Amino acid sequence: MKLVVASGKGGTGKTTVAANLAYALARSREVVTVDCDVEAPNLHLFFPSMAHELPARVPVPAVDPARCTLCGECGRFCRFGAISVLKTEVFFLPDLCHSCGGCRYVCPENAVRDEYRTVGSVRCARPSPSLTLIGGVLGEGEVQAPAVVRYAKRLAEGAPLIIYDAPPGIGCTVIETLKGADACLLVTESTPFGAHDLALAAEVARQLELPTGVVINRSDGDDRAIRQICRELGLPVLMTIPFDRSIATIQNRGGLISREHDGWRSRFAALFADACGLGGRA
Repeated sequence: MKLVVASGKGGTGKTTVAANLAYALARSREVVTVDCDVEAPNLHLFFPSMAHELPARVPVPAVDPARCTLCGECGRFCRFGAISVLKTEVFFLPDLCHSCGGCRYVCPENAVRDEYRTVGSVRCARPSPSLTLIGGVLGEGEVQAPAVVRYAKRLAEGAPLIIYDAPPGIGCTVIETLKGADACLLVTESTPFGAHDLALAAEVARQLELPTGVVINRSDGDDRAIRQICRELGLPVLMTIPFDRSIATIQNRGGLISREHDGWRSRFAALFADACGLGGRA
């Protein structure tokens, strides 16, 4: 089962939901969590532990001047402006390269080969015998966030249960996180911004044909607007977390309500079962 916890906007409590799910489920089975919010990862804050890092690298073209005839085919192919063929040399801007490999494919002289550039890292930790935490970290000044997400997801492949903590919003890294998942939980809040961005995120999930449910976080008891949107979009509300001082106190000190309250641990386990039902998985 591959479950994505996502949100249309930041600050809804998406990572909190993912962390509570991971803890509750790891009590009875092996769980791998992947923090795909590579520009601002924070899932590890809920599970302090030693981690080792692996470099996240992407292929970029290297031109062999002995073979290159400066024909310009690579520059004409590149849609990102990463390659410019000048009169005496090939000028390459690695920050613009999307590692598609097209320049190598179109070169008639086989003058282009791949070399690798580090764009970030992935941290791997095992906070408990049944819980593995994988987190991508985009390098400072780098723009290849989807590549780091892909690498972090690749390290988790083969695990029977993976929970992905997606970045907020609906950008490229979110879509990369959603690819290949079995189901999605969208975490929202009862505010105008929450309602607006929930609809945007739900449309992305629909385009990807991904079964989706909703978690309403920090509910003040008046969720009519959110529930109306969910009805219109055909999204089931699977959990409501109240705007409660005791819950906020636990979370503000880095705790988990599923760790400190048996009732919430059971509720998050039930949330997972409902999420599995969205995609017909057990």
